[in-house]
Amino acid sequence: MNKPNKKTNPKTSLKHQENPLAIAANQLQVLESPLPLRTNDVGVGIEAEPGSTLPRFQSVLSESQAFPLSATSVEILQVNLGKMCNMTCAHCHVDAGPDRREIMQKSEIDACVSVLERNPGITTIDLTGGAPEMNPHFRDIVTAARKLNRHVIDRCNLTILLAKGYEDMPEFLAENKVEIVASLPCYIEENTDKQRGEGAYSKSVEALLRLNELGYGKSDSGLMLTLVFNPVGQSLPPDQATLEDAYRKELDQRFGIQFNRLFTITNMPVSRYLDYLLRIGEFESYMQKLIDAYNPATVYNLMCRNTVSVSWDGKLYDCDFNQMLELEMTDRSSPTIHDFNYESLAQREIVLGQHCFGCTAGCGSSCQGATA
Repeated sequence: MNKPNKKTNPKTSLKHQENPLAIAANQLQVLESPLPLRTNDVGVGIEAEPGSTLPRFQSVLSESQAFPLSATSVEILQVNLGKMCNMTCAHCHVDAGPDRREIMQKSEIDACVSVLERNPGITTIDLTGGAPEMNPHFRDIVTAARKLNRHVIDRCNLTILLAKGYEDMPEFLAENKVEIVASLPCYIEENTDKQRGEGAYSKSVEALLRLNELGYGKSDSGLMLTLVFNPVGQSLPPDQATLEDAYRKELDQRFGIQFNRLFTITNMPVSRYLDYLLRIGEFESYMQKLIDAYNPATVYNLMCRNTVSVSWDGKLYDCDFNQMLELEMTDRSSPTIHDFNYESLAQREIVLGQHCFGCTAGCGSSCQGATA
């Protein structure tokens, strides 16, 4: 692997920096090494440590249940509308940012809507990015999905709701009863800004208050507001229910903010977070922490078992993380959204890797929060 530039700009993507880890194959080289890696002065793995071997996820899984792992249904279509974002968060596994130009085109968006029309078993469309709202066809896919009576999720970074040109987005989301799943890594300003950039916390609070004014987060409004916690640093998420109580108390007492529920999500050793781990020399210890915390009770509700992930260019993957690592599905009958075959996808074998330890550690982690 080539060395990354020593001088990096944290406000730009790995791709813009020409960092080797912007290439999925280089990430997999690090993740799939059977031995812990020594790292050089800029955090790139250069050789294996002798005397130890990291267990393979497939082997650990086979010890705890039937293997291989297969899908059980396709209930959720998760669509990445593009890697363009108004933020450049330190933990982002998409490597999204203002300098990314990958955006889903109208032909793929229309194909997603067509899949919903043909497959009533898909009850939810989960829109993500980047900032999904920055796709020029975002409102089209939302209104089309709502006309089909599908539940629509917008994975929102909150700050986009204050950006120029998006001032009426909260009203649009409310009118269409879109669930907002919003990242707020901590109820403490310092921790949030450390991960998402200076000023992110204050803007997020302002956006949350505006959403509350529209009825989001209120128990009788029908407007679902879900907050998302992910750790700052190398720890695993605490108990989801306990943390939700803490968030509810702190945000209510300090700002009067209300929300419906909280998801806890583990930081995945992919893209920018992988780069961070390597640079501080903590990749091996973090992977060992995930491995040590493997919990077989998390496997039943893994998101890959009832979800299909669609990339900005229309390719299909087992999950959002496999998409970023460019791990193609075993089911080659449906390589893209234009070839979508529900029956085949609903019973496909899931492609696994070392990053899967992130979804099965502790109480588990998925786009729907803890799994156990």
